[in-house]
Amino acid sequence: MEKNTLLKSNDKLSAVLKSLLCSYLLTGVLLLGLAFLLYQFHLKENQINIGITVIYVLSTLLGGFLCGKTLKVRKFMWGLGMGALYFLLLIGISFGVYRELQQSTASFLLTLILCAGGGMIGGMIS
Repeated sequence: MEKNTLLKSNDKLSAVLKSLLCSYLLTGVLLLGLAFLLYQFHLKENQINIGITVIYVLSTLLGGFLCGKTLKVRKFMWGLGMGALYFLLLIGISFGVYRELQQSTASFLLTLILCAGGGMIGGMIS
């Protein structure tokens, strides 16, 4: 009986990690597209910030959707968790590169809400 529970939890972890990987792959592709737009059209800083915010939401939306489709139960909770993991990894990478968190507390919380909310909505529509 314990083996079945362990396999199920491993399957859940695998689904979350796969959806997180897909989210980060989409983030990379969309950031390359944004960089191209910046190069071509000399976008302003506020336009770039809006683009980055949209990329966060779209990426976590996809991740939450994939996670919800795979796990089929409590989809919104799995999507929320996936969005929160996306945010934590994003913060970890940022801290690893810059050795400090460069966002204000309000911006930090807004990014968390956008990532977690995007994942939760993705899970709900799956």
